[in-house]
Formats: sequence, structure tokens, C-alpha cells
Amino acid sequence: MEKVLILLLISLAVAYAAPDPRGLIMNLDNGELCMNSVQCKSKCCHRTSGLSMARCSEKAPENSECSPKTLYGVYYKCPCEKGLTCEVDKTIVGSITNTNFGICHDIGRSKQ
Repeated sequence: MEKVLILLLISLAVAYAAPDPRGLIMNLDNGELCMNSVQCKSKCCHRTSGLSMARCSEKAPENSECSPKTLYGVYYKCPCEKGLTCEVDKTIVGSITNTNFGICHDIGRSKQ
């Protein structure tokens, strides 16, 4: 009975310990392995090829290559930073193969 009580107290102490703001599955920093963009602080899970490991990466700055947001959650080119738009000619094949690439532009600046 004492062993069970001690085990219960130890498990409660671990459960109430202060959590680390960086998670094991969510809230990942740049450079850490990911399976979906939702896991990353930057909201971009990037891979260089179909066989490479995906890692969290920064979003694309202005005038750089980008991908429009997709349902896959893993990108060959990251989506644009906040306030920018990825101007791309979308194709059906590109949507399936996740290869619709464009350039990040500031909509407000391009209208002027």
C-alpha cells in the first residue's frame, strides 16, 4: 500500500510540474522535425524534396518564392509572411503534387 501511495505522489508531482513552453509535438522551433505546419511556431513545415525530412522553417519574405496554403501542411516553399500574398498560377497537377510556386508580394504596395 505504501508503494502505491508513493507512486501516486510521484506521478502527481510530475503532472503538476511547470510545463515547458516548447512542446514535444506542438510549438516547435525552426530547425526541428515536423509532420505538419500546425506543429511549428512559424506555421511552416518545409522539406526540400519528397524524400527529405521536413523541418520547421521561417515563412517566405517579400519577393521570394512561396507556395499557397495547402491542405497537406508540408511545403516545398513556405507560404508568405503575414501581410504578403503568394501570387501564383495554380494548376490541377500542381495542386496534387504540391508544386504550385509563386512570388510573395505586398498587396497594399502593388495597388499603388
